[in-house]
Amino acid sequence: MRYQIRNAIVQYAADTILNCVNFEIHDTEKIAIVGRNGCGKTTLLKLIAGDIKMSNLDSDESCGITMSGKQSIGILRQINFTDGSVPVRDELKKAFFHVFECEARMMEIEKMLEETDDKNLLSEYDFLQRKMVSMHGYSWKNDMETMFQKFGFELEDLDEPIGNFSGGQQTKIAFIQLLLNRPDILLLDEPTNHLDMATVEWLEGYLKNYDRAVVIVSHDRMFLDRVIDVTYEIEYGDIKRYPGNYSSFVKLKEEAQIKQEKDYEAQQKEIARLTAWIEKWKNTPTKVAATRSKRMVIEHMVKVEKPRRFDTKTFKALFRPARESYSDVLVLDKLKIGYDSVLSEVSATIRKAERIAIIGENGKGKSTLLKTVVGEIEALGGAFRFGNNVDYAYFDQHKAVNKEIDPNQTVLDYFWSLYPDLLRNDVRSALGAFMFSGEDVEKKMGQLSGGEKVRLELCNIFYTKPNFLILDEPTNHMDLIGKEALEHMLVNYEGTVLFVSHDRYFIDRVATGILAFETEAVRFYGMNYADYLVEKDKQMDVSGKTTGNMSKNASARKTNDVPTLDDVFDKTKYYNPGKILSRLKKTA
Repeated sequence: MRYQIRNAIVQYAADTILNCVNFEIHDTEKIAIVGRNGCGKTTLLKLIAGDIKMSNLDSDESCGITMSGKQSIGILRQINFTDGSVPVRDELKKAFFHVFECEARMMEIEKMLEETDDKNLLSEYDFLQRKMVSMHGYSWKNDMETMFQKFGFELEDLDEPIGNFSGGQQTKIAFIQLLLNRPDILLLDEPTNHLDMATVEWLEGYLKNYDRAVVIVSHDRMFLDRVIDVTYEIEYGDIKRYPGNYSSFVKLKEEAQIKQEKDYEAQQKEIARLTAWIEKWKNTPTKVAATRSKRMVIEHMVKVEKPRRFDTKTFKALFRPARESYSDVLVLDKLKIGYDSVLSEVSATIRKAERIAIIGENGKGKSTLLKTVVGEIEALGGAFRFGNNVDYAYFDQHKAVNKEIDPNQTVLDYFWSLYPDLLRNDVRSALGAFMFSGEDVEKKMGQLSGGEKVRLELCNIFYTKPNFLILDEPTNHMDLIGKEALEHMLVNYEGTVLFVSHDRYFIDRVATGILAFETEAVRFYGMNYADYLVEKDKQMDVSGKTTGNMSKNASARKTNDVPTLDDVFDKTKYYNPGKILSRLKKTA
């Protein structure tokens, strides 16, 4: 076992965030931490990283944190590159400090072996070589360049000052540096945010084959399915371990929920039976002891909580489109989109009841297309038109999260102010369909998380009863339960949907067609996401292309070159450790 937390409690002031946490990391496990927004997932990562402490360290309970030996723990912290003039290459090379130390010592030994046949030096050199292999020290430059390109950069960018890059790009560079550090326990909080699909797919393979432990907080369910093998869920401050990936967890959770529903119903029936018996005999003198006993049974019951279910019935009743559109909902005819220059040209026809996902690399114009058709920016050429009887509603994730509203207004009052003619029960029903139930409707607007703001704005948009939804990244900021609820809504929605998303699991569940912004052109595929992936594989086979990525610096090198001290610091050559050791032994 690499790492273990026993019976930990984490509190902020009087609030308990995590209660009795028992958490373990074994060998090369890939672990997911899932749960509702605000449940304490990031708090648990901070506890593992040592950024915060347990609140019950002074208690007499058997609690604490233990590690097997010295484990290096890596986490992506707030970006703080102190000197913006430093080239990216030099920043990334800091990840290989121990590699360079090892190489320098190997150089010293090589010089000494030219004058002596000390077997201890040969033994140390052999140890250092094995250490270099374990640190991937002989391929550090190729690893750095490959990873840098996989994150969407060009090799020339390595020589650019880090201050020339945007905040988002600097975050990617810091992420690359963290991966190159290769810690024993790698902690990742939403690692797929702001990455395009190609980069996410590469990252999946990298982490799956990572020879150490990884702990991930993510709302990307397909990413979790492909990478992890253990799932921890945080719910109401408690944490529970499930074997398997995210889909396995969902299945086990669903089975537990079905059992909970049965147990709840059985308990409620028993409480009703006992209560009825008490009411019947409470005034009978000979039954006083029996009624008291039955009251004690009810009071000492461990109450089974009623499971929470998404309100599909309410959604269908309240959010049906006001009218039907004609067959052709949106026609795009060689529509040129962009700002100062054309990013892409799009031709497609979106038809009634279709749910079309827009996918592709960042910077190709996916969100720009949506902004163009809703009139926020001008088209640069071509044409588009809406069909007859089309009533569209547009959702923009950035506007939803950053919308200026009265922070002291409650959720109930805010939504009611938008639809003042509704009855109170109708307002609560509408909000309940978007998971604002019970005391949630009394929450102040200024206290809402990003995911809650998104759900509230979607509730508003749906209640305008459009027949065409245009959605830009609707699942960003949402927790897993929110995403699953939105999937149900869109699948049961009777209108048409055009949406941009990087969430492949969400796309796979919702989309009936794909509008792909590819390298050469924008193409429409009248099929779901799974069939689209099969089609792309077929196209790849036909074209004879491969998915391999060879660095242009990985050219053939002489295998009999013994590295010089300049090689160690210039890093322009690769080593063949077997031949080096063989030559040194011959010399000795």
